[in-house]
Amino acid sequence: MLIGFLSRTAALDSVNDWYLTLNKPSFTPDNWVFVLVWVVLYILMGIAAGLVWAKGSYHIWVKTALYHFGFQLLLNALWSIVFFGYQSSFWALLIILVLVLFILFTINWFRIVSTKAAYLMIPYLLWTGFITLLNYKIWVLN
Repeated sequence: MLIGFLSRTAALDSVNDWYLTLNKPSFTPDNWVFVLVWVVLYILMGIAAGLVWAKGSYHIWVKTALYHFGFQLLLNALWSIVFFGYQSSFWALLIILVLVLFILFTINWFRIVSTKAAYLMIPYLLWTGFITLLNYKIWVLN
């Protein structure tokens, strides 16, 4: 939740200024939808990470799963900073493509440790896939 809050804080000025001036595809959700979806996703991600952590942080598979989780979380925050803070849809697109890859790695490692945790990450993967498409279209349109 802290990463989500920090990402939102970094993006706040641009969301109300730069982002409004962009040409966006017709399937762009309203801003309130982004906020609602991200809150739900961060809760699901936190529960998933908790399920993995509960299996014992001494175990190498748990450590590896949580390493991937932490790295993808940093990429998530970096995407917000680059897209909104630096107002660069191209570099953000490259970051989010790597992010999707690391979400897949995280889901795989979570599946090894806890199937429930892996399933809880699937909505995040789907939403990030949608955001990737949205990011791509914004880059093309602008």
